[in-house]
Amino acid sequence: MNHLLDAALVATADAWSPIRRAYRWLRAAAHVLANHTHQARADVQRAFVKVLRSIGVTKRHCGPLEDALTHFLKVTRSYQAGLFHCYDDPDIPRTNNDLEHCFGQHRFHERRATGRKTGAPSAVLRGATRLVASVATRLRRFTAADLVPHDRERWRKIRQTVRRGFALRAQGQRFRRDPQAYLEQREADYLKRALPS
Repeated sequence: MNHLLDAALVATADAWSPIRRAYRWLRAAAHVLANHTHQARADVQRAFVKVLRSIGVTKRHCGPLEDALTHFLKVTRSYQAGLFHCYDDPDIPRTNNDLEHCFGQHRFHERRATGRKTGAPSAVLRGATRLVASVATRLRRFTAADLVPHDRERWRKIRQTVRRGFALRAQGQRFRRDPQAYLEQREADYLKRALPS
């Protein structure tokens, strides 16, 4: 076994130096984003940009990993605008894992409440309001006065969006039940509108 390992290490010796160098840069980026010293957003952002510049300058010395580092830089720059909000507001999850945990908790509680094994279909229709309400109720208790809509026009728009989603869903169900009857009804409705009264 030791002979096989030694042979493999000798055969791949040229690849280890670029891997060490690339790994060192990725660890540096992760360390800056972890922000163990609780620096301000601007300081974290400056340090992160410095690491990215260093990767950009030295990636050509990483041989076969240059393309991977180029891709890393491209993806990181596309996410960079929203990457640092979590340092301003502690309620914003730092990573996708934290955000996924938030969604997972909502799904778990919804399944427990409804008795379903899978997610409720209404989560697609009402998810934008239900998920926000679910997260907000974990942050503080709400009174009846808090639930009164202060901006009625905005409230009406949200309600209209939800109703539109339900109407589209109902049309889809009618179509799946009896496609021929549904299409005939739609054609008749269209002809009524198209023909002069």
